[in-house]
Parts: sequence; C-alpha cells; structure tokens
Amino acid sequence: MGPFETSTNQIPEYRDAHLSIDFKRGVVKVDSATATFTRKQYELLRMLVEHAGQVIPRETLLQNVWGYSTEIRTRTLDVHLSHLRKKLAPYGDQYIERVFRVGCRFQPHGEIARVAVQ
Repeated sequence: MGPFETSTNQIPEYRDAHLSIDFKRGVVKVDSATATFTRKQYELLRMLVEHAGQVIPRETLLQNVWGYSTEIRTRTLDVHLSHLRKKLAPYGDQYIERVFRVGCRFQPHGEIARVAVQ
C-alpha cells in the first residue's frame, strides 16, 4: 500500500475537543451533534484524517477517492472540500487546510492550538 492509500483498518477513531469520528460505525460528530456526509465526503474526510498533518496532493485525492487518472482536470475536489468544511463548521477552516497548487491536509485540533500558541 502506498503512502496515501486508505485502509478500512488503519485507525478506528479520531477524537478531539470538537470532532469525533468512529470509523468502524461511520459516525461523525461535531460538538456532539451527528453530522451527515455523502459517501465521497466521508471517504475524503477519512483519507485526510488518516494522514493528518500531511499535505496530500490533489491528484492523489482524486485518484484514491474518485478513481480519476492524473490527466483529468476537475473541480470535484474543490466542491467536496467546500461542502466538507461547511459540515465541520464552525471548525471547518481550521481542520481542512488547502495548500495552494499542491493539495490539502487535515490539521488535528491539538495541532491548531499548538500553532496558535507559538
């Protein structure tokens, strides 16, 4: 398995002060309220969380989540990231960071707090 491939067995859950994800049950909660995601939004979130802190290239996300080849140019990823940020509101912009012309990364809440303090 490559460095950015997803696996259903990698991490069973993610939890911080505002977000909890139970990957075994497919349940996402923002401030204890259950959030509903489309299948692709959930797969995108899962891949980002599994590789938290790492910038994942756009092409890798498109290939692993949608099965698109690297030659395809699409705004699908941008649209899904926008919807994902809205569903993670009011923390979406903190969790999902876009790296211009490269890709994006998931920043865990603790990492955000640590960066803000420094």
